Amino acid sequence: MERNTIWKWVLLAGLTLWSLVLVTPLEEKVKLGLDLRGGTSFVLQVDMEELSEDEKKDAPQRALEVIRNRVDSMGIEEPNIYLKPRQNRIVVQLPGLTPEDRDRALDNLKSVAFLEFRMVHDENRELVNRLFANGWTPPGHELVELERYDAASGQSWKEYLFRRTEKFSELGEDRIEALRRARRDFHAPAGYELLLEEVDRRDETLYKPYYVKVRPELTGEYLKHASVDYRQLGQAVVTLSFDARGAKRFGRVTADYAPGGSKNPEMEGRRQLAIVLDNKLYSAPTIDEPIYGGNAVIRGNFKPEEAQDLALILRAGSLPAPVELIEERSVDPTLGRDSIRSGTRAVIFGGIAVLIFVIAYYFMAGVIADAALVLDLLLLPLGMWLVSGFLGMFAGSFEGGGAAGLPVLTLPGIAAIVLTIGMAVDANVLIFERIREELKAGKTLRGAISAGYEKVFSTIFDANLTTLLTALILFWQGSGPIRGFAVILSAGIVVSMFVALVATRMFLNVLAQRTKAVTLRMLSIVKKADFNFLGRRRIAGFASLVLLIITWAVFGMKGAGNFGVDFTGGSSITFSFDRRVPVQDVRETLDAAGVEDAQIQYQQELTRNAAGETPEYLQVKVPYGKGENVRELVTGSFESAGFEAIKVDRVGPQIGAELQRKGVLAIGTALLGIIIYISIRFEFAFAIGAIVALAHDVLMTVGLYCLFGRQLSLPVIAALLTIVGYSVNDTIVVFDRIREDLGLIKGRPYSEIANLSINQTLSRTLLTSITTLIAVLALLLFGGGAINDFALTLLIGVLVGTYSSIFVATPTVLLWHPDDKKSA
Repeated sequence: MERNTIWKWVLLAGLTLWSLVLVTPLEEKVKLGLDLRGGTSFVLQVDMEELSEDEKKDAPQRALEVIRNRVDSMGIEEPNIYLKPRQNRIVVQLPGLTPEDRDRALDNLKSVAFLEFRMVHDENRELVNRLFANGWTPPGHELVELERYDAASGQSWKEYLFRRTEKFSELGEDRIEALRRARRDFHAPAGYELLLEEVDRRDETLYKPYYVKVRPELTGEYLKHASVDYRQLGQAVVTLSFDARGAKRFGRVTADYAPGGSKNPEMEGRRQLAIVLDNKLYSAPTIDEPIYGGNAVIRGNFKPEEAQDLALILRAGSLPAPVELIEERSVDPTLGRDSIRSGTRAVIFGGIAVLIFVIAYYFMAGVIADAALVLDLLLLPLGMWLVSGFLGMFAGSFEGGGAAGLPVLTLPGIAAIVLTIGMAVDANVLIFERIREELKAGKTLRGAISAGYEKVFSTIFDANLTTLLTALILFWQGSGPIRGFAVILSAGIVVSMFVALVATRMFLNVLAQRTKAVTLRMLSIVKKADFNFLGRRRIAGFASLVLLIITWAVFGMKGAGNFGVDFTGGSSITFSFDRRVPVQDVRETLDAAGVEDAQIQYQQELTRNAAGETPEYLQVKVPYGKGENVRELVTGSFESAGFEAIKVDRVGPQIGAELQRKGVLAIGTALLGIIIYISIRFEFAFAIGAIVALAHDVLMTVGLYCLFGRQLSLPVIAALLTIVGYSVNDTIVVFDRIREDLGLIKGRPYSEIANLSINQTLSRTLLTSITTLIAVLALLLFGGGAINDFALTLLIGVLVGTYSSIFVATPTVLLWHPDDKKSA
């Protein structure tokens, strides 16, 4: 063996070893996404509208640090928190949260924690009595009259308080802010506003009104520490300690307003100091004397965990600006485990099926192709590491990779691995089909290998580069799991090109040089392809047009019903259950609670879970702003049915509009890039043919997909971009052969040469489609419900893309090259 060749094998072994080291041990190096391990992801928008220009400069970074401190104090393992600086958004990914932990975590994250000490109006009693006398109630509240009795003194009296009504829920998602705006001028003297203190009366939560000064006397910026303490009867309170400056200010305020102080000279006057956090009044203790120790106590109707959370928030510090929840994704850990199982089965069964098919079709060459496919998978971690490192330089934050710098493995990432298995065979199919042709032309095996590689190189390069282009655009416009999918798909394309052009050739050279083989035995899917495809182009075009009109007419009639919550905004909650409840009963329950326009349906999985059952789920989709109580309504109203929320997607209208724009921009940019590239590498007519075919594929796939009653979502857009890359790959193979034949064949009509080229590449077209479909079918059958929409879109797209590369792309090119124009 030549020294040059030895070094190639050593290099290949070294790269493979490096790749394996990157993922060893697997459980430490490969980090699972929330959709596989379970957990919740929040996207928080930092609202900087009321900040000064100087404050805006570092507000997002300061907010990030405060939120990090809060999450660290919660004791959640392996949180992933990062900032999207251009959008002023903070992404918080918290693994393993239960629904109860989710609610507490969200409250802690959203709390600005702006602590204020404000004076209660000195005539508060008179002002409040006037409210009660006139029957004035804040929006969403009603007046309650209670009979009170003091057993020790034997005295009884009437107490008036407020109670929240059903109309309170109509104030919107951010109820506290909506209420604050409504009550700011609610019969309040100038410089004051109405705040409500939560009190317990007869096991009922009621609200006591106070007119509180808007301007604070002291804020939490001087807070040194906050902790939980327990008073008589085990009542939880939060104790505060100020730093030296805060203690001095607090002492001065209490001295000024204590009886006989400079601002309360009447010895009998007793003033109250309201303790307000994020415009919520917790308590309003009376100032009996100056307090110089720098300590204060927040009393409220705290449960122990509520007091702990409040102390945690205060210790972490206040946010520099309010934050708004604009997106939430939650997955139950049990569903995550089922997704891992389903994804693993899809990889195993899809991979084995492809390996068996290839070896059955190509015999010894199939063994080499299978070895190359195994090598693809072994080198994939190295490819992912290189691609993620390169793209991470442009992405700012790569959204939490694993310990080895690998992207987080998500369910779409597993789908990308399965897709890589199917598409990786393509380059080897091109090579083997070319070698077959050279052997038929009378060349020796070594000569056929050399000539085959020489002729096929440009085809492999062009086809894979355009596919890579769509994957990179998907990374550019995507986020989270979609970016992970784009990285793995990009790595798969790069690795499969390297393996096909370098490693497979090394294997073939060993076969030719070190064995007695003089040919490669292969089956032929089409013995002698001589079909008049272009002669039937008008029939095919008419059929495509009719089908497009039908599917898009249905699409138009369904309107907004074609789009999932990713694009419209809203909430989608998936429930597991023990007993099925009629959809009408669920709908009536939601309607009665004011949650209208809900989409409710049961969904059956295709695969069995770990218990050997085929699970069924209830999915409820509601417009944005109406999903806050759906989980509680369904689980609480049908307790015997055992409903449990296992997946929650909540998307604000802002995110939905952005995803629509990004989806259109991504597909449009991909098409523009393909026009430019094919125009440079081929000619403009070929570029137009490719674009018409791609537009046909996207429109046909979307139309058929929605015709099946499915809704467009972010994974579907990822699948459409994958289809664009796959379809143009198919088309370029045909175009490359047309370009080659035009240089070899003289004096025949352009359409004949084009039809000949389609027939020459037909075996490759069908074989690649078959291997890709095997992988996609494995995803569809074994990948689980979470990836079902993605797999169905790919299945439709691969079939449509195969058809368009024959009946749409080349016929469009003929419009620029009529039959009467002979090849020169």
